[in-house]
Amino acid sequence: MFSTLRTALKVFLPTMPMTLVSARNPTLTKNASAVFRVEPRMTKHEIQEYLSKIYQLPVKKVNTMNYMGKRKRVFGRRKIAYYKYRDFKKAIVIFDDSLRDVGLGTRIISEEQEDRA
Repeated sequence: MFSTLRTALKVFLPTMPMTLVSARNPTLTKNASAVFRVEPRMTKHEIQEYLSKIYQLPVKKVNTMNYMGKRKRVFGRRKIAYYKYRDFKKAIVIFDDSLRDVGLGTRIISEEQEDRA
């Protein structure tokens, strides 16, 4: 009559790809930031959780922009074919003050001066 409840731990693995477009190290007035190209269905909260839990990055703020895929015309011998690129979302991630280097092989000038001393 009564069924036993299954108490299993649900683990959600990220299946949405994130492509790094560009990244900038912090300056005196701005925090470090990175631009990612993500799937349109990803939300700001999912992007923040993805970066903070998997890569342990201190994310301060996430801004997103939606883009429609471009439409192209391909001229064939007999007819014109139409092609549409996929829609995408661009996410601008601003990191916390604690992140000193984005990790793309560039170094901050003040750190280079400290290494020389």
